[in-house]
Amino acid sequence: MPHDHDHDHDPLEQGIALRVRALEELMIAKGLVDPEALDAIVEYYERETGPRNGAAVVAKAWSDTHFRTWLLKDGTAAINSMGFSGFQGEHIHVVENTDEVHNVVVCTLCSCYPWPVLGLPPTWYKSAAYRSRVIREPRAVLTEFGLDVPAQTHVQVWDSTAEIRYFVLPRRPEGTHDLSCDELAALVTRNGMIGTAAV
Repeated sequence: MPHDHDHDHDPLEQGIALRVRALEELMIAKGLVDPEALDAIVEYYERETGPRNGAAVVAKAWSDTHFRTWLLKDGTAAINSMGFSGFQGEHIHVVENTDEVHNVVVCTLCSCYPWPVLGLPPTWYKSAAYRSRVIREPRAVLTEFGLDVPAQTHVQVWDSTAEIRYFVLPRRPEGTHDLSCDELAALVTRNGMIGTAAV
């Protein structure tokens, strides 16, 4: 699976986005979809769910030791306490990156993914190549994403299922102890919470 491109601007994702837009326009033109209802759905996934929510969770865990402990013990409850819940967010287990362990998430069977904190999964997450290769050769896949994990750090792959979804708590970057929660959240990326990038 080649990864010599920017995963936030994947050509495959762009092609799918163009097809989705064409279908959307056709369905609106034929009167099959109410444009206001469609806008409300898009607004929900862009503003009320998604990577911004996950970034807020990470920033709070970096800033609040008690919340971090709770998050690692009962991810679902801690995340729900921030108002982030819903479909595909019923059972979230949080794993923490440290000097000793780097965690990366996959769903080998389909694309189980914690929507309330990460939004909709990227195309590459659902691809057969990612799902099979990250299990067999995680370091090689992470290198293709531009992430070189030190040799002494163990790479742990977590396989999400319909029963449990995983969320990575990235390592806090050095020199960020004076930053506010909003400033910390701005550093966090979707890929960092999947484990395919560092923050």
